[in-house]
Amino acid sequence: MYIPRPVPPDLLTFIREGAKFLVAGHKEPDGDCVGSQLAFCSLLRRLGKEALPCSAGPFKRTEIMPYADRFTAHIGEAEREGARVIVLDCSGEGRTGDIGEALKGLPRAIIDHHVTNPDADDTGKGPVYLDGQAPATCFMTLAVLEALGLEPTPEEAALLLFGLCTDTGFFRHVDAQGAETFAAATRLVRSGANPKEIYRAIHGGKSLDSRILLGRVLSRAESHFGGKLILSTEQYEETQRFGLEGRDSDQLYQLLQSVAAVEAIVIIRQETPDNCTIGFRSQDRLDVGAIALQFGGGGHKNAAGSSIAGTIEELRPQVLRAFEAALGSEG
Repeated sequence: MYIPRPVPPDLLTFIREGAKFLVAGHKEPDGDCVGSQLAFCSLLRRLGKEALPCSAGPFKRTEIMPYADRFTAHIGEAEREGARVIVLDCSGEGRTGDIGEALKGLPRAIIDHHVTNPDADDTGKGPVYLDGQAPATCFMTLAVLEALGLEPTPEEAALLLFGLCTDTGFFRHVDAQGAETFAAATRLVRSGANPKEIYRAIHGGKSLDSRILLGRVLSRAESHFGGKLILSTEQYEETQRFGLEGRDSDQLYQLLQSVAAVEAIVIIRQETPDNCTIGFRSQDRLDVGAIALQFGGGGHKNAAGSSIAGTIEELRPQVLRAFEAALGSEG
């Protein structure tokens, strides 16, 4: 059974002794990143601290767009003065994007559940709370909140359950070791979180364009290694036509993961004429986080991503070669 790592005492001291905090997350945030940042700022304010949520964005996922105006991407000297930094959902300033330089040199703590993050070795500057088995950073944020002697407010509970549901695929990815995940969810619901409303926030409000784009990417899906890998692409003209808000990655991966015999899924998206993002998903045994590292990315064993220079035509054979060792030859 998964046993959560205890909250490090030096992290609690770091929080108690500080008066002003910049609470940062990774660029291109998801629900876990946004939920943990906003809930953390709320708990800090309840402790009488000043807290500013910082993000480079963009807030391109439909479910997190309503939160975009609660974050700042501007960190000047006034914001830096006397501040401590808490980095959530990534292991250092490297993945925070354009705000990273402004965070450097300040006392810093890290809270993260990623174990293949390329910045994971850059953790010697302050308290570090890493738990690679935790289901979400929101799960760890709840642990910090409770270790500080607090109970979540209804808004904090909703934010934390939102993030927990995001990273567990609304609990689809929780296995037999997941009792602590459901225990945390129970505490959050008791504190006022509404699972039905959170499901609607994550899965509702999609545009017709998002359904059309979903169909296009599905129609382009290729089977490799005897059906163990499904690879598809999103072309640059589609990125331009449908925009970032036209994507529904969770639904796309969910549909492809239901295909018989599939072990891994890769989606290569041409974001600009000379840069791609690559999304990796796997069912159980295959560690796509380790494969994503080969492309300058990182993430979890079963969910990871990368942003890398190149075109779909250049990257596609490289991706297939990276999977060959794990899945065998094409035959």
